[in-house]
This record gives sequence, C-alpha cells and structure tokens, in this order.
Amino acid sequence: MLALSKIREAIPKVKDVVDRRISEFERLGREGKTLFDFRPFVEISYEATVFSELCFCILTANSSAIMGIKIQAALGEEGFKNPPVETLTQKIQSFGHRFAHQRAERIALVRERWEEIEKIVFETRDGREVRRLLAEPGSPYKIKGFGYKEASHFLRNVGFHDVAIIDRHIYRFLIENSLIKERKTITPKVYLEAEDKLQKLCEELGLRQSELDLYIFYIKTKKVLK
Repeated sequence: MLALSKIREAIPKVKDVVDRRISEFERLGREGKTLFDFRPFVEISYEATVFSELCFCILTANSSAIMGIKIQAALGEEGFKNPPVETLTQKIQSFGHRFAHQRAERIALVRERWEEIEKIVFETRDGREVRRLLAEPGSPYKIKGFGYKEASHFLRNVGFHDVAIIDRHIYRFLIENSLIKERKTITPKVYLEAEDKLQKLCEELGLRQSELDLYIFYIKTKKVLK
C-alpha cells in the first residue's frame, strides 16, 4: 500500500522529533505543564499549561498551527485567563488572526467552566468518550466551536493516544492514497470512517494515533508541530 510506504519512509527522518513531541504531550497531561520545543521547524520554545493548550486548539481551528503557537507563546496561561474579552481580542488580532473576537469570546466562555471541563477530561480516560462529551451538541461539557477534530486535537495534545485529528492535511492524505472517498463535508460519520482507516494504518505500522498524525502532518507540510 502506497500510504504505508510513504509513512515508513518518513519515520526515520523525524522519529526523534515525534518521540520528543509525544513525551511533551504526555508530560502536559501528567504534570499540568510542559516545555514545547519546535526547533528545527520553528524557532520557538515555551512552557504551556493544559488551559493554554485548550486555548491554542480554539485558536487553530480554521487557522494555522504556527499562528496558534506564536499566540500561545506570547500570551501564556495568564494572558488567556485574565484579560477582558476586548483586550484579549486586541492581543489575538495583533498576530493577524482573522477571527480574533470570536476566538476571544470562546476562550472567555471556556475559562468560566474550566474546572469542570478539566475534571471530566482527566477522569475519563477513554479518548473517544471524552471527545463526545466535548464536541457533541447537547453535552453539558460541550465547548463552543469544538467538533470532533478540535476536541481530538486538544486530547492528543494532553496525552491521549486513541483519537485521530482529521484536519485538511490528514483528510487529503487519505483521499490521495485512495483510503476514503472525498466528501463535501466531514460529518461525524465520515470522521469516524476516516479514523478507522487511520487505525488500520496504526496497526500495520505499530504506531498510535497520536504518533501517526505527526508523521502524516510531516509528509504533507515538512514540519512536526502539534
């Protein structure tokens, strides 16, 4: 299978970086903070907390990981938790984010409920179940702006290994390698179908979903970010 060949070719090139990133994610979930080091792909390193990581995932939806990284590095936990919405909007806007006010409002909503969200995340160790709680309409833990992709992104970045992040890069990789058919919209049903295809790749390669995502992202972008 061509997809397997591409991933096997990528693994030795960036395995050390992927392993380091996974350990950073695991430390964040275990200790509540971690030092991210994105070199050599981006000359940035900084300490992140679980709450600032959630804010990063809110910021990167329909935006770029690099912009989210820059904002997270500059603001830190206090920069997300304390300012009023208008001040937070201005700070996010200064980086050129297209949806600064919307994202500031969503961060403000989350910080009001942060203790209950954090509790449910770390008490429920089944990634798919936590994702459902964070993403599905009607759930008391639903985060505004989060679908399966955003919830999976956050969970992977705090140490969960059993959910896939079906962003545009991963989705395109699956289509290009004839693993799924292209659809106009990634519904939850389509998302789970794509996740199952990725799980089969994981089983063939001896990888976890958290690791496979980073390798495919590297194949598509030539970067290992988060």
